[in-house]
Amino acid sequence: MNPYVVPGLVVVVLATVAIGAYGLRFARTTSDFLVASRSVSPAWNAAAISGEYLSAASFLGVAGLILRYGVDVLWYPVGFAAGYLALLLFVAAPLRRSGAFTLPDFAEVRLRSPLLRRLATVFVIFIGCLYLVPQLQGAGLTFTTVTGGSYAWGALLVGLVVTANVALGGMRAITFVQAFQYWLKLTALAVPVIFLVLQWQAAGRPSVDPPSGPVFPATTTVTFDDAARITLPDGSVDQVEPGSERTYPAGSPVPRVSTVDDRRGPGWLLPGGDGSLFATYSLILATFLGTMGLPHVLVRFYTNPDGASARRTTLVVLGLVGLFYLFPTLYGVLGRVWAPHLLMTGRTDAVVLVLPEAALGGGHLGRLLGALVTAGALAAFLSTSSGILTSVAGVVFTDVLKAERGGSVRDFRVATVLAAVLPIVLALSVATMDVSKVVGLAFAVAASSFCPLLVLGIWWRGLTDVGAAAGVLAGGGAAMAAVLITVLGPPMTGWPAQIFGQPAAWTVPLAFAVMVIGSLATSRRVPRDVGATMLRLHAPESLRL
Repeated sequence: MNPYVVPGLVVVVLATVAIGAYGLRFARTTSDFLVASRSVSPAWNAAAISGEYLSAASFLGVAGLILRYGVDVLWYPVGFAAGYLALLLFVAAPLRRSGAFTLPDFAEVRLRSPLLRRLATVFVIFIGCLYLVPQLQGAGLTFTTVTGGSYAWGALLVGLVVTANVALGGMRAITFVQAFQYWLKLTALAVPVIFLVLQWQAAGRPSVDPPSGPVFPATTTVTFDDAARITLPDGSVDQVEPGSERTYPAGSPVPRVSTVDDRRGPGWLLPGGDGSLFATYSLILATFLGTMGLPHVLVRFYTNPDGASARRTTLVVLGLVGLFYLFPTLYGVLGRVWAPHLLMTGRTDAVVLVLPEAALGGGHLGRLLGALVTAGALAAFLSTSSGILTSVAGVVFTDVLKAERGGSVRDFRVATVLAAVLPIVLALSVATMDVSKVVGLAFAVAASSFCPLLVLGIWWRGLTDVGAAAGVLAGGGAAMAAVLITVLGPPMTGWPAQIFGQPAAWTVPLAFAVMVIGSLATSRRVPRDVGATMLRLHAPESLRL
């Protein structure tokens, strides 16, 4: 075990708690806990948004997907970053001017419908759980990978630290924590990758995709957690049982394993591969439009002083997020050289954690850099989990406990604990989900529910409560059903796998179409004060209307 890992993790946890305690000094009112009294500057807010947005899917999952599938999955980081462009153009400033505290707040402010507000509450909680569970699962995976300890302890540790931080300091405290954790995550990926690239140069630039497929860089022993069928390079088959070990000499090709889906050969470096255009466009649509529907991202724009600050914040976030996504890609590519054994175990999400020691050896440098990326991974789980839990707790506070804005700080803390219980229990029960793919499904639900509601609610005065509710139920409900079928149902192949595994290409148009048609059919239900509401959303604050 790496002797530097545990001290590194302890430092990150203590720093998180200490910064949260510092923020607690400024958190006194309910407004501080929900939206930091709308006083966060664009620079602080941009760092905090980037810190909470760059989750386990970004820190671990993107590199794992590239290691496994190659160029085709570059749409994940591209879409994750480009989503802020859509947010900047269509949503950021008007959403801040609405004066809402939460997404259900916005739904009622715009359409005067308590029913729509309750529907939005259900979707916020569902998306929050769907997004939070993979963060806790990633924490368990990291804990198991770097310490050999129990998955449950890693997930439980992060869950408890995040719950305590949010309950004690709310939005005010986690703003400082998330800003710090963005820079920690960036450093944790950027510094090791410099040494990894130098090592690749010194090793004679070994091919990342040899014609015969990935090869073992050194004699490697692989342990299998599940029963599987191994297809060796000569065509023979080796059946392995759970707990079995196989040792392969340096330079030998990496065999294929029946339980692991991956891409080999020239297709790994070429777009198109085995996937269909439908799946590709669906993924692009989900990530590009899903960002503006993520509750934990949107709630941070309520913390800006005004609409202009919200726009400036989004512009800075685009730069910070784009810079970050350069590095997981390199880890995925270099993982083909030094960590191809992960293609046999299926634990490709761990490539960021194992690559420094695999490439640089077990000396002090490799271990120090390994401890640094592990600390960054913990920061990813803590910051994103904090943001998600704050947004869900805010909705539980206002719409489940019915505390509204005059509720006490104690009510918010109760809401935080209630919001944390279900995701922690689910994370302890499910340890085998593909982190990035599950987060991608959360984007699909967000793109099919809140994205149409926000875009049409902000830019079309003809939207009605009936049309909005019907669209959210049709598009968001269909995406939720696809998620449940994908995660809980049997494995699928062919078109069913494409349609349910990447549903955004049909659920997003469905939501927009149903909202428009439903609103046109119920045009008499357009709120009477829609003109004043639209003016409030779009008029610059300098006019003081």
